[in-house]
Amino acid sequence: MTRGVLAVGAYAPANRVPAEAFEEAWGSFDAPGVETKAVPDADEDALTMGVQAARRALRAGDTDGRDLEFLSFASTNPPLAEEDLTPRLGSYLAVPTDTTRRTHTGSTRAGAEALFDALEADGPALVVVADCPEGEPDDSREHAAGAGAAALLVGDDAPATVADHESFTDPRPGTRFRQRGSDDVDGLDIGTYDRAAFTEPVEAAVASIEADDDFEAVALQAPNGKLPYRTNLENEAIAAVETVSELGDTAAASVPLSLARAFEEGHDRTLAVAWGSGAGATAFLVEGTAPVEASLEGTNELNYPGYLRRRGDIVGEKPDGGAAHVPVPTWRRSLPQRHRHESGVCPECGAVAFPPDGACPGCRSLVEFDPVEPALEGTVDAATTIGQGGAPPEFAEQQARQGAFGVAVVRFEAGDGEVSLPMQVVGDGGAVGDTVRAVPRRVYVEEDVPRYGLKALPQD
Repeated sequence: MTRGVLAVGAYAPANRVPAEAFEEAWGSFDAPGVETKAVPDADEDALTMGVQAARRALRAGDTDGRDLEFLSFASTNPPLAEEDLTPRLGSYLAVPTDTTRRTHTGSTRAGAEALFDALEADGPALVVVADCPEGEPDDSREHAAGAGAAALLVGDDAPATVADHESFTDPRPGTRFRQRGSDDVDGLDIGTYDRAAFTEPVEAAVASIEADDDFEAVALQAPNGKLPYRTNLENEAIAAVETVSELGDTAAASVPLSLARAFEEGHDRTLAVAWGSGAGATAFLVEGTAPVEASLEGTNELNYPGYLRRRGDIVGEKPDGGAAHVPVPTWRRSLPQRHRHESGVCPECGAVAFPPDGACPGCRSLVEFDPVEPALEGTVDAATTIGQGGAPPEFAEQQARQGAFGVAVVRFEAGDGEVSLPMQVVGDGGAVGDTVRAVPRRVYVEEDVPRYGLKALPQD
């Protein structure tokens, strides 16, 4: 019985901003080796990206969230600085409430730490790593900052195992940090000092591993597209699986995303090296490959103003008054419906009800519904678009950042029946007859508390 990685899921936002957009705006682009970078949409963050990657890992491993005995979440940029996000993550995935949970943050090595935590746990475990670092608009770290998520399903009798791992630390303050209360990653930008703070811990950790240098792929932390190649590791093996050139700096998710690419490409001997400012590095040798479900392509190219809108830099505050206020306790009672569209089947006539309470919509009987979760893909039965000025106040900021958005009634299969649900559509798409997929998104933020649900994403 060998514990290791059973399957991997990976996700990146569809928005991309090219390096040329920064050059036109600033006269230069200060993230060498980054050609495009992934940009979270106005209603995306580390939690929603993590759910997408987690769903894919579970499908790739043919596992249900209800079977998990361990769940961890890692990010340097969680949507809230203090709140355990694994309950919300687990709610989306239907993870049992008594499942062991862990949160890792504070370093770009957090993803590797979460993996080794899961490898020491018992039973099926899921490691979800999602990140979207930010910086000041004219800072090199912001030019490089990207977004993405990867999830690793861990368990026994795994096809990919960790043959050896070692860590090395050496105090190097000031290379990459984020002040308390700030959203922006910063650094002192001391050239040779910064390079040594990266290369020396990486090389020391790798040198401690009991293995020869014959690595097919090197999944190395990538703060930009140049620094990884300043180490003494094989450039060709780094280039074989890097994601920084197309996604940008994905911080804690950088190494898990490259590991997913290594598995996709069939490399059965991968050296992975996670680095974190401070400074330290963890190197581990992965032997074998695991099934992967990933989609990292970008389909929506942004210009620089569009990029600033997604960041929220050039939009106003949400207007006061008029919102359909839903208190948090009321919202909390509806989480199974908001996170999984949980519906109910009438035991008398088999009709499907949403929400699953009150009288049956088929036979009008007051019954105790049997829970059922609709399929994730459905068909649009009715659609409209909310344009400029038409959004309720709680959605006004999203409209300012993202533009007009669609609203639709979507019909999903649910058990032996069907259920139709009103949903917000991602973007202004969605026409009658379209196929859409229910995806996790932030609905809005009220009372400083992010509210999450499902939205409809049109499928090609």
